[in-house]
Amino acid sequence: MARRFDVRAQSGFATVALFTFFLLYLPVAVLVAYAFNASESMTAWGGVSLRWFAAAWQNDAVQGAAWRSFVIAASAATIATIAATMAAIATTRTPPYRGLSFKYAFINQPLMVPEIVTAVALLIVFSRIKVWTGYSGLGYLIAAHAAFCIPFAYLPIRARLESMDLTLESAAADLYATPWLAFRRVTLPLLQPGIVAGYMLAFVISLDDVVITEFVKSGGQDTLPTYMLGQIRRSVTPEINAIATAFLALSVVLVTVFFFINRRRTEPQPAYGDKA
Repeated sequence: MARRFDVRAQSGFATVALFTFFLLYLPVAVLVAYAFNASESMTAWGGVSLRWFAAAWQNDAVQGAAWRSFVIAASAATIATIAATMAAIATTRTPPYRGLSFKYAFINQPLMVPEIVTAVALLIVFSRIKVWTGYSGLGYLIAAHAAFCIPFAYLPIRARLESMDLTLESAAADLYATPWLAFRRVTLPLLQPGIVAGYMLAFVISLDDVVITEFVKSGGQDTLPTYMLGQIRRSVTPEINAIATAFLALSVVLVTVFFFINRRRTEPQPAYGDKA
C-alpha cells in the first residue's frame, strides 16, 4: 500500500521551519525590546524604561495621526463590511449561473492586483475629482481604504454563509415570514460572527495600510503608519519603536479575536422532544 506523504517527516523540515521563524520574528523581537530602551540611541542599551511610550503618548503629532488612523479604519471597515455582506448574500444565496465565477474574481481582484497598481489608479481618479470639486478631505482615504478592504471582509462572510443551512430560511418562509423578516430574524443572527470577523479583518488591513494611503492622502493627513515612515526618513529614535510595539500589540489582539470569532460555528439545536 502507498504510504501517505507527510512533509513534517521529511529530513530537515524542522530545521528549515525553525530557521524561517527565526528570520521572521527576530527583527520584531529586537524592535519590541528596544522600545523599552532608556537610552536615546538605537544601538546602545541603556536599561529598561517606559519613557518612549510616555513620549509617544504625549506627542501631539502621534495623537493626531493615531486618531486619524482609527477614524479612517473604522469608517472604511464599516463601508467595506456592508458592501461585502450584500455581495456575499448575492453570490451565495442563489443557484449557480453563468458569470458567477467572474463575480467572485471581480470582488477578489484587489487581492490579486499589486497594491501599488491600485494606489496609482486611485491617485489618478481622485486627483481629477479633487480638481473638479475642490474637496480634499478624508473622504478620499476612506473611500480608497473601503474599496481595498472589501475582499478581506467578503471572504469570512462568504465562508460563514456557505456553512449555514438553507433549510432554516426556507422554514421561516414556510411560516409566512417575509424575505426581510427572515433575513433579520434568521440569516443575520447566524451571520453575525462572519460579519464581526470580516469587520475586524478589514479594520486591521486599513489601520496598517501604507501604500494606498501614501498615494491618496493630502497634506496634513498622515496616518500612524505614514507618520512613522516619515519619521524614519528623518531620524530614528526609540519612540518609533514604542509606537510600532503598541501598533503591533493592537494588531495581534484584533487578529486573535478575529481568529476565534471566525472559528465559531452555530451549535446544533436539539430536536423536538429531546432533552437539552
